Amino acid sequence: MRKLKTERQPEILDAAIAIADEHGLDAVTMRAVADRIGLTPMAIYGYFRNKNELLDGIVGRVLSSLPQSPSWASWEERLNALAWGIRGLARDHPAVFGLLLARPSATPDGVWVVDQIYQALLDAGVPDADVPRVGRLISTFVLGFAAWEGNGRFTDSG
Repeated sequence: MRKLKTERQPEILDAAIAIADEHGLDAVTMRAVADRIGLTPMAIYGYFRNKNELLDGIVGRVLSSLPQSPSWASWEERLNALAWGIRGLARDHPAVFGLLLARPSATPDGVWVVDQIYQALLDAGVPDADVPRVGRLISTFVLGFAAWEGNGRFTDSG
């Protein structure tokens, strides 16, 4: 397997996110991203093997923007910060937010989020064996709420 270049990956991902924000996720093509940053479409393949890798990179990039609570913060504060961060992602990047619901978060940033949730639950006293189930419950609730809110399901009055 060939080694991918990395030096322009953040720029490429930011361009892909901007395209999705402006025109929707369907507009994110290797050609559109390349045009946005002045590369040839084939040059993008030196950074991402295919569109699926690009989409996974987008997931990682938006998750990397979630707040990192200080280590001294309580478990409640850490979970609260992550939940508010997810709501912010849904609001700021509605087209990209759907990727969080549709793709596994197997990126290092996705693993970091899961680790943060698990550690907060352990610190809250949730038994080790129950942490994965409770973590999924919390993730499903927060992601679902943010998706509903982003689609106008909830208003300021309700």
